[in-house]
Amino acid sequence: MLHTPHPPTPRLRARPRRRLRAAALLASAVSVCLVAASAPPTPLGVGDRLFPQLGNPGYDVAAYDLSFTYSGSNSEPLKAVTTIEARATADLDRINLDFAHGKVDSVEVDGEPAGFATAGEDLVVTPEDALDEGDRTRITVRHSSDPVYSEDRQGGWVRTADGLAMANQADVAHLVFPCNDHPSDKARFTFHITAPDGLTAVANGLPTHVDRTGGSTTWTYRSAHPMATELAQVSIGRSTVLHRTGPHGLPIRDVVPTEHRAALEPWLAKTPGQITWMERKVGRYPFETYGLLMADATTGFELETQTLTLFERELFTEPAYPKWYVESIMVHELAHSWFGNSVSPATWSDLWLNEGHATWYEALYAEETADKPLAARMKAAYGASDRWRTAGGPPAAPKPPKNGSKTGIFRANVYDGAALVLYALRQEIGRPAFERVERAWVARNQDGTATTADFVRLASETSGRDLSGFFQAWLYGEKTPPMPGHPDWKKNPVEKAAAGKQPAKASGKAHGE
Repeated sequence: MLHTPHPPTPRLRARPRRRLRAAALLASAVSVCLVAASAPPTPLGVGDRLFPQLGNPGYDVAAYDLSFTYSGSNSEPLKAVTTIEARATADLDRINLDFAHGKVDSVEVDGEPAGFATAGEDLVVTPEDALDEGDRTRITVRHSSDPVYSEDRQGGWVRTADGLAMANQADVAHLVFPCNDHPSDKARFTFHITAPDGLTAVANGLPTHVDRTGGSTTWTYRSAHPMATELAQVSIGRSTVLHRTGPHGLPIRDVVPTEHRAALEPWLAKTPGQITWMERKVGRYPFETYGLLMADATTGFELETQTLTLFERELFTEPAYPKWYVESIMVHELAHSWFGNSVSPATWSDLWLNEGHATWYEALYAEETADKPLAARMKAAYGASDRWRTAGGPPAAPKPPKNGSKTGIFRANVYDGAALVLYALRQEIGRPAFERVERAWVARNQDGTATTADFVRLASETSGRDLSGFFQAWLYGEKTPPMPGHPDWKKNPVEKAAAGKQPAKASGKAHGE
């Protein structure tokens, strides 16, 4: 999440203005422009199969600059300013941003006031001067950011016992700030958080400035690597920030409720060793810092927000959770730094690449450190796999989430069901080739996005075999194929009564995100 110094903001180049002009050049073209401008605003999307209204075509975001002013009450809207640096990838008379659940006060495009309207969950901006393909532009939105949500549309903001944290996966970053809310459009982030004295604010990236004036403090954080909107994190509360050093001098900072600091410290001390373990498996940690945000809130999940992973405090203080289990969950979230954060899914149907790999290293860590055999877990997953496919779809073609579903697309088929695909791949091509695939995947795609087809090509190239048929069956088949090397493994029958029910997650990840 936090890496090298942030690059300078790209300068806006001078460009010819493509106004909705009535000059006598081409009266018919002018007429078309006027008709288009007068048409009612409509929501757009990038056509994601699972979230068709997420994201917006026509531009690529380079950077977000987010300012939040917190009153001290987590039941009141925050004052916010979102500035977006972007490049037009098409001619645009309008710019659609994903944004809902906040009041917009004003919008500027390149310093000039712009019109705006709401369409579905889009904020549709009409600049005074239309954009030509290739133009760089700066969009500034002054708005509120409301941490209180209705039961049928949970946020974004997570209200903790002493403040706020953020959980935007998969489709709710735009309930917090205007954005292009799809992981295919990653960007660098800068955060400015102002809060009353006595509170501490932390965000993705490394701190660059702290300004204390008039009873409040403003913290500035900046990410050195591009990030998907779903991975943004801001924590505000009565927190203590703890610092330690990881491998290669990596700065590690953890954010914990001050009153629980002593109880949580033994868990936090495990992180450097876990990073070292992951580096032995897949290569050097890909960001400039790492740390745990232990929130005093009950969310039902842990979330890999980039460089500052969100955890429920109770995961570490509830004695019912075995020590090995908690440590494996820590590794699951850490593994997302490589799989999901550094290498992000090009579409949400590629989610199995995130969760399958995180579950794989969670299970492998439990095997190597707690004598929990990976093969036994995979055999159990194999038995349940047909049931998971019936309920949630095959790993690389999950069924769309139902409206209002809190679990959404995060079903067992993309956790242990997807880890089972990786186990089958290792059985098929052998451990050395499998480990080369894993290292090459994160090295080639660092800071980018990648698809399932990219993974299939890499595995085929690395193993020297055409694996398209193998992956077609394992990733898209309605039924789970035979497991290579384990002809004795049997699948449990799919009960008719259970076919429409949500299966319990097999992943050890606590409530799984």
